[in-house]
Amino acid sequence: MTMLDLQPRSGGITHVIDKGLGPRAWEDVLETSGVYIDVVKLGWGTAYVTPNLKRKLEVLREKPVVIGGTFFEVVYAKGKLDEYKSWLRDLGLTHVELSDGTVEIPRERKLELIADFARDFTVLSEVGSKDSSVEYSADEWTRWLREELDAGAWKVITEAREGGTAGIFDSSGGMRTELIAEIAEAVDPANVIFEAPTKSAQAWFVKTLGPEVNLGNIPPDEVIPLETLRRGLRGDTLKEVLLASK
Repeated sequence: MTMLDLQPRSGGITHVIDKGLGPRAWEDVLETSGVYIDVVKLGWGTAYVTPNLKRKLEVLREKPVVIGGTFFEVVYAKGKLDEYKSWLRDLGLTHVELSDGTVEIPRERKLELIADFARDFTVLSEVGSKDSSVEYSADEWTRWLREELDAGAWKVITEAREGGTAGIFDSSGGMRTELIAEIAEAVDPANVIFEAPTKSAQAWFVKTLGPEVNLGNIPPDEVIPLETLRRGLRGDTLKEVLLASK
């Protein structure tokens, strides 16, 4: 449809969180929204308890799929890293998420693990605590993000949890906008995936960092609404995106 003469986007990752959809549900999602989905994350440890996981991954075979970083933390704590790599290979996964939002991993050890996994997988690493009472300084955030990129991460993710209540958000769901602005100033936003599970957060990111900002933890049924925000087809971003481009 060319009625509005809209320009296609040339970038902007949409990273979708899955909390347990079945294969047929994913067939529907991909039919309507697949063109706008860049990465699918099977949240925390849901993949481990999904009985028909291989069937589900077969439906998702055209998309990069990662197991949630919290499950990596479980594997790390249990000393099962080699088994985890073998399981990922058996599932045919090429991407992996590494985080330390719940289990404490010494800084140098986390960087070693990123470099190690990056030899065999495309690594998405995550910075930030899942404990809403933990607030790192902007200097800590930016240093850690840079370190993880230098260690071999393809993209770094800023923690927000699936509800937007930690990391770059406060416990009440408010965005730490000054922190985010400092991160975006110090680290190329093209290398960062900002978790933004709520519409208000998505709109803020699009208006502040532009339509091609990388956004994560997007619910499957919010993929098309997010795309309308990116294109200025929703009241929240119409003036900033669609009319500003004219």
